[in-house]
Amino acid sequence: MTPTFTPAGFDDVSSVAPLDIPDGFRPIVVGGQFIAHNGPLYGQWTGQRLLLGFRVEERHTNPLKICHGGMLATFADMLIPCASMYQNEMERRFLPTISLQIDYMGAAPLGAWIQGEADVLRTTRNMLFGQALVHADGQPALRVSGIFKLGPVIGDGRATDPLGLRSVLR
Repeated sequence: MTPTFTPAGFDDVSSVAPLDIPDGFRPIVVGGQFIAHNGPLYGQWTGQRLLLGFRVEERHTNPLKICHGGMLATFADMLIPCASMYQNEMERRFLPTISLQIDYMGAAPLGAWIQGEADVLRTTRNMLFGQALVHADGQPALRVSGIFKLGPVIGDGRATDPLGLRSVLR
């Protein structure tokens, strides 16, 4: 099947990234086609913390023009595993979700910058436990905790910069 170009406005999915992304954030490729379709996501490595974010676009919203809870849950589900790739000294692994707890604390309106950071609390032989906070334009939007299975090693497991963010620091 040959891909075809869809003119802007035909549906609510646009491949054009918004221009107002905060300084220091770069587009990242993570999570396969689902995230590619629902993103784009942006990342920044501060030297100590991984920050992930996205701008709420029309296609991310519910009928009230607030970011859909499913989009926020998807973002939260990526946040803890991505942080573990940078903030934890362990071999790089696929981390399927076992449990994800989300407390929605505030709305994320159309146009808001969503930004999250996570902490790995503990790893065992088979699982990773983490937590995260997500803000919308600087205001608390989500509190997240998750448990992830330590799945298969990705590649040789030694990728220290899988999102290509270490070369650009604040």
